[in-house]
Amino acid sequence: MEAINRRLMRAHTIVNDCSPFHCDGDYTVGVDLGTADIVTMVVDPSGWPIACFLDWASVVKDGVVVDYYNACKLVRQQLDKVEKKLNISVEVVNTSFPPGTDARISTNVIESAGVMIGEVRDEPSSVAELLNVSAGAVVDIGGGTTGTAIIKNHTITHSFDEPTGGTHMSLTIAGNRHVSFDEAERLKKSSKNAQLMPIVKPVIEKFADIITQHVSDHDIDEIYLTGGTCCFPEIDRVFAEVMDDKNIILPDFPLYLTPLAIACSGLSHTSMLQPYADETSSNVGVNGVA
Repeated sequence: MEAINRRLMRAHTIVNDCSPFHCDGDYTVGVDLGTADIVTMVVDPSGWPIACFLDWASVVKDGVVVDYYNACKLVRQQLDKVEKKLNISVEVVNTSFPPGTDARISTNVIESAGVMIGEVRDEPSSVAELLNVSAGAVVDIGGGTTGTAIIKNHTITHSFDEPTGGTHMSLTIAGNRHVSFDEAERLKKSSKNAQLMPIVKPVIEKFADIITQHVSDHDIDEIYLTGGTCCFPEIDRVFAEVMDDKNIILPDFPLYLTPLAIACSGLSHTSMLQPYADETSSNVGVNGVA
């Protein structure tokens, strides 16, 4: 996890940075088409992020692309930025999809952006592979969906998807504060969002209750959280209160964990344990909650 956290910090540091970067050798590109955002990440063979672009966009709802034109447009724009930054021509892109949904919701958009499809896996399974989880559950809480993968002996045995996520937190904030949904989203992503915990705690507890139902018939001890909604301060503490018999594991900058996992699909796990020459230990804050 320490090696992964260094890569997540790097992704956060360089997000939407268009300054040129020399791409020496092989690279892998991943696109995460989420409910609240679209993220394109590029990694080198060690899984070190060398480019990362994010746009907040509501082009997907409940696992369905509802704004196909803008989804394709934003993906193509991000790929153009990648090509200019790294002086490369992107031809193959990895992607993923919520478990239990049709993979074509993502692959059709990627292909329409003019590139070929590489690795395609559901979101929590991608994260499980990246983290090399031997046993446990990966819970990906995005803007509109929550995906769960149950892992035993390094194998995904069950996967689930629920139409709930950060959007429901925003709706709760909007109702409580009597503001628009967009304003509630802004408040949720603000630096003072921890003050909203009394308002959204019941929603987070509901997330945890749903996950408890999914894992109750499986002998697992660890729950790995990922997804932009998990950037909300102390969300892991609420999960730990509800699921007090589980070890709740929350990585740094969870907004970037799924995009990193998608970009790293197919890479050797061993290679990602190697340090990178430009790794930095500087501390930076979280830039958003989905």
